[in-house]
Amino acid sequence: MTAEGKKLKRFYKSVSAQKLDDGYAILLDGRAAKTAGRNMLVAPTDGLGAAIAEEWDAQGEFIEHHLMPLTALMAGSIDSAAAAVDDPVDEILKFLKTDLVCYRADAPMALAERQGAVWDPYVTWLEATFGARLITTNGIVAVAQADAAINAVRKHIKGQKLPVLHGIKTATEITGSGVLALALWQGGFEPQTIFDASRVDENFQEERWGVDAEAEARAQRLSGDFDAVARFLSLLQ
Repeated sequence: MTAEGKKLKRFYKSVSAQKLDDGYAILLDGRAAKTAGRNMLVAPTDGLGAAIAEEWDAQGEFIEHHLMPLTALMAGSIDSAAAAVDDPVDEILKFLKTDLVCYRADAPMALAERQGAVWDPYVTWLEATFGARLITTNGIVAVAQADAAINAVRKHIKGQKLPVLHGIKTATEITGSGVLALALWQGGFEPQTIFDASRVDENFQEERWGVDAEAEARAQRLSGDFDAVARFLSLLQ
């Protein structure tokens, strides 16, 4: 949509990805595509460049931005870096300090048991992979995670390229969990399994009280967004 709320008509015929020194630029009729921030749309890998080019090429008479998730993720990373907004490392670690998988229900017991069964493997995985041991608790009272655990994760992600960090940060925001986002990045579990782990509470409530149409629609949107981030991170390999 434009600022006036009208759809933008497709203004190009051909799409290609041109190799540059720093990646693959997306070209529309031979001209560089731009992000919302007016920066060149450049993907760091050939696989991601080709996939983004396919999104542009698949557009019909009008540009449907919701059908271009990889473009949105790449452009978001580029514009965030150019604008020097919040450090994605700090944003990821902020979630990790009060992570979803560390806070279990104190009642009902059935929910607490399910949370433990689903989330404990991720807590164990994080310690084995990053040397970061997180504390879990029951109830809503906050627990302080050890600085050593947070710094262990920081050490592993600090040097990652900005598109990777943007992908992890986005996955963190979707799931509410830095642990689950890191597992997605590292391929520790299947993407669908990770997304399902982020929905333990919601799924438990649906089993008890039934499915709410609005909540189900939101879950479907989040699932689609998560799948896009999973593919984005995979194509950055």
